[in-house]
Amino acid sequence: MVGVISDTHGLVRPGVAAAFAGVSLILHAGDVGGPAVLAALSAIAPVAAVFGNVDDVHDPSLARQRVVTLGGVTIHVSHGHELGPPTAERLLARYRGDVVIFGHTHKAVVFRQDDGRIAFNPGAAGPRRFDVEPSVARLTITAGEPAAIDVAIISLA
Repeated sequence: MVGVISDTHGLVRPGVAAAFAGVSLILHAGDVGGPAVLAALSAIAPVAAVFGNVDDVHDPSLARQRVVTLGGVTIHVSHGHELGPPTAERLLARYRGDVVIFGHTHKAVVFRQDDGRIAFNPGAAGPRRFDVEPSVARLTITAGEPAAIDVAIISLA
């Protein structure tokens, strides 16, 4: 199980630890807001993070994009702002991967294409903005041919 978080903007809410209990990896889709966020998340599980439009692009702990393969499933992570206003469809058209994860919009969305590829945004986990509820996601991959992929959005409100 993988914890997925985005748009923390310097805040790790108390509910994040419970939402990510038992995860083996945390993927952060950008707008981290500083090293304290990564340190707090690293206390839960290893973290792979990308930078967002408010992060320092020269921070060596943040990449422009990350590609991770788990259980035969390729996962692409980027903030999404590099495409202008990101949408699930736009990210699936641009990036390869069975699962494409993005942030930036602060709105949780899960989109499954007819071919089985999935794009999702876990929503924003940081300070409340844009009248949306803070949230994260759990990504579960079950081995098989093909692998089963499940995404659950978890409210932090």
